[in-house]
Amino acid sequence: MDRIFRRKASLSAAGLLTALVAIAAWAAWMGWDQKRDVHPDGSETGPYETWQGVGLVLTLLLPVAWMAVRGHGWAGAVGTSAGLTIAAFYDWSDDASGLYAVGTFMLAVGSLAATMTVQALVTAWSDRRALRRRARRHRPTS
Repeated sequence: MDRIFRRKASLSAAGLLTALVAIAAWAAWMGWDQKRDVHPDGSETGPYETWQGVGLVLTLLLPVAWMAVRGHGWAGAVGTSAGLTIAAFYDWSDDASGLYAVGTFMLAVGSLAATMTVQALVTAWSDRRALRRRARRHRPTS
């Protein structure tokens, strides 16, 4: 029973840690850019640039992969998606049109799909690597 409690506490801590990392990464990459760019033809883009999104994704690949290698892949993926969803909801909630709710939902679903895919691939790679390592150690000598 104590082992189960420790495992659940470890998973909860992993999820909370990756959620906090995702919130901090959102603040670092997306949180400071809040104004739209107006082009000479009058069209608007933004407030985010492509490089900010790429930087956020690359930054969040590390904790998701690390948690997957450590055996907490599911918690890392869900925690990262939850952190991104919370940060986006907070950042976008001042939108008067109410479309921020749709965007937040789309971000939650997309980030969960992406992080679950990444953690599944990393977990499979890590498990395969561990099996090969074990097989090398236990080869019979002739």
